Amino acid sequence: MSTILFHEIVYGPIHSRRLGTSLGVNLLPYDGKLCSFDCLYCECGFNKDFRSKTHLPDRQNVREALKDKLQTLHREQTKLDVITFAGNGEPTMHPEFEGIIEDTLELRNRYFPNAKISVLSNGMNVGKKSVFEALTKIDNPVLKLDSAFDDTVRFIDRPNSPNYSVAKQVELYRKFEGNFILQTMFLKGEFEGTQIDNTTEREVSAWLELVDTLRPREVMIYTIDRETPAGGLKKASMDTLNAIARKVQQLGIATNVAG
Repeated sequence: MSTILFHEIVYGPIHSRRLGTSLGVNLLPYDGKLCSFDCLYCECGFNKDFRSKTHLPDRQNVREALKDKLQTLHREQTKLDVITFAGNGEPTMHPEFEGIIEDTLELRNRYFPNAKISVLSNGMNVGKKSVFEALTKIDNPVLKLDSAFDDTVRFIDRPNSPNYSVAKQVELYRKFEGNFILQTMFLKGEFEGTQIDNTTEREVSAWLELVDTLRPREVMIYTIDRETPAGGLKKASMDTLNAIARKVQQLGIATNVAG
């Protein structure tokens, strides 16, 4: 099993399939993974296999690391489309997340005013006032919803909260009043003897109903790109992804497809 862990606070820039030239920010431990989901497809591996022995970087460390990198990129006249919070797990778990976003906005405006700020999140912490307010200040709050069915989400994404439900997530996402990007991973395969396929007519139809309810400004439709910690998973075909995208577009919602 090959996994990708980010060993710096700031890394890249790298080319993102969905976001362009992206400077990554990792608010999580550099030697392990910290996430409220344990997705079968996560490029960072399973939570149990990468437990951290280090602390989270504090707000000042993040600010200094980002400032130093942005100064260098600005001096080198490097193209930068986006500053993306992702890294080794769920970025909104950082206790100083709101303050870090405020620092990032200030530094972005100083060095790369045309770059967007994105956060890739599973949405579990959107109910926290500070997290929600931080996400409303950035350009691209990218929030996950891999199925309309609790059983499917619990199988694919494995949230660590026994109280997780799709209905609750939908209500939390409604607070954005459409000003967010919905991200969905489509895949097929088998894990521990159970078949999974969230590209079926039943899955896609129910998911489309939620998309229509939420009316996000964009839907990111993607599939597996790297080796996964769970063996037996398969990419959804480009034909399948594009067919789903067309149905979203028929709702009048923009799509971004990455195969």
